[in-house]
Amino acid sequence: MPEDSRQGSSSGIADIDITRPNGARVYDYFLGGKDNFTADRAFANTILECAPKAPLGAQAGRAFLRRVVRFLAAEAGISQFLDIGSGLPTQGNVSEVAHEINPEAHVVYVDNDTMVYTHSMALLSDATRVEVINADIRDPARILTDPTVRSLIDFDKPVGLLMLAVLHHIDDHDDPASIAASFRDAMPAGSYLAISSFRMPGAEAPELQAVTVENEKIVTSGFGSARWRAEEEIRGWFGDWELVWPGLVSLADWRPDERTRTERDEIYHSFFGGVARRINRLPAGAIWVPSSARLPLLGKEVSLRARQPSAVHVDINLLRVEGD
Repeated sequence: MPEDSRQGSSSGIADIDITRPNGARVYDYFLGGKDNFTADRAFANTILECAPKAPLGAQAGRAFLRRVVRFLAAEAGISQFLDIGSGLPTQGNVSEVAHEINPEAHVVYVDNDTMVYTHSMALLSDATRVEVINADIRDPARILTDPTVRSLIDFDKPVGLLMLAVLHHIDDHDDPASIAASFRDAMPAGSYLAISSFRMPGAEAPELQAVTVENEKIVTSGFGSARWRAEEEIRGWFGDWELVWPGLVSLADWRPDERTRTERDEIYHSFFGGVARRINRLPAGAIWVPSSARLPLLGKEVSLRARQPSAVHVDINLLRVEGD
């Protein structure tokens, strides 16, 4: 990877504050990991007092990640992944799952936490296939132009863009919708966007709404930001990309396997996710034609060539139609 990117990405181990709870480390604790400290465990226990099933939510999020990456690598043919807000590299991370299917897949992890960066560099860095940068989701331009990202991700080819369990930590004044749009706009046709987020229970579970509001206050007091948002707001983060089956649903309902929890409890109603695909939409008056086609254009025959995708669109008003 470029040396300047590596130096510019790291804040240094001295910047790690172990006296305050940290979202990535609390998440690690809920997953049974060891990369957490006393402050993290103490706050995790505070959460457990009001939300005893919180660890199950963390486990559901990790299981969703595995199913999503498996789908993207095996069924959608995605071979490069940009994981924003990646968290600590626990078992079943993106590169581990992707490489089970395609050993040559490229993965770049992005997180703004110094400890996440340090641990990830030690455990995951492989300059030919896997890299890590220390950057903040609230600065999409910084991430998208980072030399390390550019060294592994080819933005002329479809990308698997992952924003899992991260946008619910973005405050309203930081505009998560605008952040998501900035990343979407940089992706080529054929790319996929996966999002999971805390979701405010709807009319199907009114008894959970008041409890969730109180839980949000507790989590925010420790992490500084955590929002359970309306389902339609989460759906808006996908923009005009086409949601793949089964859409934006409870994590438990997204292509479940034999290990997926089926209990319809607060975790089921409060943690949603989905995957969408960017499809080129045609301007008015345009049609798709194969990139190898030769068409009469204003009286001249032209050959159309395109790198990505395998078809291009042309304005039908410029075509000279022959025949009856």
